[in-house]
Amino acid sequence: MYGVEKQVKDRVLGRKRGAVLFPDDFEICGSSEAVRLALHRLEKEGFIRRLAHGIYYRPIIDDLIGELRPSVEEVAQSIAKRDKIRLMPTGAYALNALGLSTQVPMKLVFLTDGAPRIIQVGKVTIKLKKTTPKVLSAKGKISSLVIQALKEIGKDKIYDEEEVKILGLLKKEDPKHLIHDISLAPVWIQKIMKKALN
Repeated sequence: MYGVEKQVKDRVLGRKRGAVLFPDDFEICGSSEAVRLALHRLEKEGFIRRLAHGIYYRPIIDDLIGELRPSVEEVAQSIAKRDKIRLMPTGAYALNALGLSTQVPMKLVFLTDGAPRIIQVGKVTIKLKKTTPKVLSAKGKISSLVIQALKEIGKDKIYDEEEVKILGLLKKEDPKHLIHDISLAPVWIQKIMKKALN
């Protein structure tokens, strides 16, 4: 058991501080049960911290703030990388990511081509909702977020200042990606997005 624990610890030391860690990352070190026990012991001694069931990290220590943990966004992206799935922020989270809302949602909803599930990270919930490949085929980071944010706002409910801000963001998008993504949006959203091409 000690051998497995040392191997796990060495591999954790090989990763940068703040990296999200999963038991699967250490399957080369021993059986899943031995790895689970090793992670549990390393957590008990304070070497790593547990974020959620089966999700760990080695904290970054900041001189002023103290311990820093990975953001919920980093956790979601790490899960996507591990499971080889795509994620797209949606709803209130998309609004926040674009700076259209200062409200930090306690429930982050992502559309995915993977299995639907709910992951609790502290007080924040990550919800993965299954969607169609077409929805996830958007190419632009900004334009895909804009589509989801506008869906959240709703048809005929967008304020002029919000539209101005959205068009300003879309002008930073790669025009090829923007043209591609406009074709994926509902017609009412297409009309708004097309204004950014002028």
